[in-house]
Amino acid sequence: MESARGEGVKPFTPEKAQEIVMSLQQPAVFCNMVGDWPALHWNVKYLSVMLDGKTIQFRLGLKTVDLVPQFETRCSYVEATLEEFLAWSCGQPSCLSGPFSCYDSSKYWAYADYKYIARIFEDKPEIFQDIRWSDFGFPGRSGKESTLWIGSEGANTPCHLDSYGCNLVLQVEGRKRWHLFPPGDTSFLYPTRIPYEESSVFSKVSVANPDLKHFPKFRNATAHVVTLSPGQVLLVPRHWWHYVESIDPITISINSWIELDADHEARVEEAITRMLVCAIKSAENPSDGDLWLNPTEVEATSHEMNLQYLNQAVSAYIKCQKTSVSEQAHSSSTGAEQRTGASCKRKRREVGCEPDGCRLLTHGFDFSTSKAEELQKIPFGPHLIQVLPQPQEMGSMGAVAVESDGRDLPCENEGEHIGKLRRRRKELVMSNDCEMPAHQMDSDSSPCTSQTALSTNDLLDCLVNPHVINLVARLLLERTGV
Repeated sequence: MESARGEGVKPFTPEKAQEIVMSLQQPAVFCNMVGDWPALHWNVKYLSVMLDGKTIQFRLGLKTVDLVPQFETRCSYVEATLEEFLAWSCGQPSCLSGPFSCYDSSKYWAYADYKYIARIFEDKPEIFQDIRWSDFGFPGRSGKESTLWIGSEGANTPCHLDSYGCNLVLQVEGRKRWHLFPPGDTSFLYPTRIPYEESSVFSKVSVANPDLKHFPKFRNATAHVVTLSPGQVLLVPRHWWHYVESIDPITISINSWIELDADHEARVEEAITRMLVCAIKSAENPSDGDLWLNPTEVEATSHEMNLQYLNQAVSAYIKCQKTSVSEQAHSSSTGAEQRTGASCKRKRREVGCEPDGCRLLTHGFDFSTSKAEELQKIPFGPHLIQVLPQPQEMGSMGAVAVESDGRDLPCENEGEHIGKLRRRRKELVMSNDCEMPAHQMDSDSSPCTSQTALSTNDLLDCLVNPHVINLVARLLLERTGV
């Protein structure tokens, strides 16, 4: 940080930071905004002490990159302590790594992802204040509305887009590489709702090793790639696709999803999608063994429950439309009142996330200006860095390292990294049967399998395509007179 700014002075006021977050429609990295956050000291050893032996769930996957994404349905899971995770990731004797001892750390990665801080630290609420999203213009938002991610090298999240909100991500320890694609690239990413998870639209493409024979349109996708380092905060705008991978031995991130007005219509779309997916997939023969429900979804909900949720979502949308009209009629020079709710991306039944009221963030920013005019108003510079599209010849595996605070680690050789990623699965020699879940080696999951007939999933990919669902939602809302 420039010394002229003075000790403790941040480059953006909370009001300006919120304006950027709510108006910017492309990814960007905030630098020098969180230097005084206690959460920057949340390394694994500290968190281990705070958890005091409590176990959390880790997802395990192969470090090799296949032509098929490693969806969560294709991973193994263990319940372990952070001490055991640290021992395993550091190569200590297996007697110290507990359930991780079944997995060779040179072949596998582990990821404790989507851990709601309010839940795992429910007995230590004072720790919530270590995270201060109020610096970004969201007063009252702390660790209670945030999610924790702890991974080893190679840990990754399959390419997907989030149906709700935009995303602020703080990197605490280690580095992560983000591969982002704009909403306009959706058709190039072959969207699918299998495995099904509310609020996540997955891509069929393995971004790190794309199968261009079966997914040729992916060549047209425009990757924005950035390596996020400790102390930096990434803004992921609404509906931007992202594939995220840990590139250091241990990585820790904290994020918070910021609710948007558009989420009300998105909840209607998600309710329609849930109803269709559950109805069609539940009618299949269970013996087919299709793991269509993501582990984050507890069960396939009944048609009656799904219909109830759809009606709740429609009612919430109508209520907020009326509220919006009323606010516009009685607007003052100060603009609309801000209302924030709990951050919930994965589970619609999280406390405070029910779609029965108008609780989303409202704002008075003008989105009628052109993209060029909008970007001219954004104060890009050393404290706010654009994540620019990669040259076509670099593909999605190139990366831009953002420098700030002198905290950034030296960038690794990208070519060497890619070479490690693209080792073939057949080169692995399994040393322990417990390393590989049976379904992970199912050859039927490969896109290369010849098909003589269309499957239920083929039908669903068309039926619940985001563009189709958006049209259905609008037609449905028209029936209500909105």
